Amino acid sequence: MTASETAARSPGRPREFDMTVALDAAIRIFSEKGYHGTSISELKAAMGLTAGSIYKAFRDKRDVFIAAYDRYKQVRADLLDEALASACNGREKVSRVVGFYAMAACGETGRRGCLAIGAAVELTLSDPAIADRVSLHNERLVVRLEGFIREGQADGSIRADLAPAPTALALFSYLQGIRIAGKTAALETQTLASAEAVLRLLD
Repeated sequence: MTASETAARSPGRPREFDMTVALDAAIRIFSEKGYHGTSISELKAAMGLTAGSIYKAFRDKRDVFIAAYDRYKQVRADLLDEALASACNGREKVSRVVGFYAMAACGETGRRGCLAIGAAVELTLSDPAIADRVSLHNERLVVRLEGFIREGQADGSIRADLAPAPTALALFSYLQGIRIAGKTAALETQTLASAEAVLRLLD
């Protein structure tokens, strides 16, 4: 059973708060302050919970983080699937992915930062379980991008001489980098133009 599943089950009494609302608040503060920079007191305030309520639902701060991480990735995956639903060829699918990440790097969301990238930077060297989660999500995204590139080559929307695997990794690197760049408001005006420039790799 994963930590998020443990957090979601009832320990014998009705839960007195909305788990999704509480985790969304945890996502915001972990994204802004990082794992190590977030205290239990700050989590209590952000989630609107007492320490007792937190410890009835989660074992510790790490457990809150893992549940928040899993929710973050699921919400983002659902939103990306919505963006991809109407794409009509491989190139357009790649374009939707790149645009999705570029838009997330803008405004308040961009300055708050990406929870997944924060986890990769802060925790993957010290926490094997979180490292496995981050690695799995990253590998899935790279494989998905590679599949879209191959689809585009088959339907003629992406040039045939591209090597799909390294191109997918290059696009993935951009996706991660633009979320980091989004933390700096001064770069925001260049974000969407950078997405267009990256997509020219496919032409």
